[in-house]
Amino acid sequence: MFYEGQKESGQEDIVNLVRCAWLGSQKYGALVWSGDIFSTYEDFRKQICAGLHMGLCGIPWWTTDIGGFHGGVTEDPDFQELLVRWFQFGTFCPVMRIHGNRGPREEIINKAGEVREGTGADNEVWSFGEKNYEILTKFIGVREKMRDYTRSLMAEAHEKGTPVMRTMFYEFPEDAACWDISDAYMFGSDILVAPIVRPKATSRTVYLPAGASWTLANTGDVYEGGKAYEIEAPIETLPVFLRNGKQGYLVGEI
Repeated sequence: MFYEGQKESGQEDIVNLVRCAWLGSQKYGALVWSGDIFSTYEDFRKQICAGLHMGLCGIPWWTTDIGGFHGGVTEDPDFQELLVRWFQFGTFCPVMRIHGNRGPREEIINKAGEVREGTGADNEVWSFGEKNYEILTKFIGVREKMRDYTRSLMAEAHEKGTPVMRTMFYEFPEDAACWDISDAYMFGSDILVAPIVRPKATSRTVYLPAGASWTLANTGDVYEGGKAYEIEAPIETLPVFLRNGKQGYLVGEI
């Protein structure tokens, strides 16, 4: 499959968006997503582990349906909260992609009178209320600000096989505490991400690895590594820390 003009230019690189992959699939240009998952916090939490395992298996291009695929209702405040938290996580994934079959769905009946899968409700960033729209567009802006950094991570993955989304122990193998963390991760070597993965939560405990100082991107406050902290995270933000102050342009933006 080629996009218009690609063959003529001699560029024949292919990216395949696929539901499943195996060791070595990256050589086929596999961009893997985790399939038609459900719009629940349980499935949301599982995505962190899925993405980290993909990276460790050598497949750097990975994504998830932001908000989940099945079960979300566009106008449901609880689903809107889940979607916002998932969207924040998606900002710090190798690929950022909102997708899902939202309710209420419209029934479709074909010419033979058979009931087919219904058409989902609106699923654009402006479909979930004005307040949520402001949050979602803010994080689109954050993603854009990281463009050069993200490209550098993709180049590193291409050249060295380095994961874009990294387990804590990948970056800090000497810190024993990092081997037991499954709900936070590194986006590249400079950015620690701790998603909010529980309903109604407005704070969470974050362990910051030893051997570095950590700047909270939301406030600019600096924390000592080797300790756990309770970090406030109202719906407008999530805990994101900058290792030794790197990627400082994000301070005040998250």
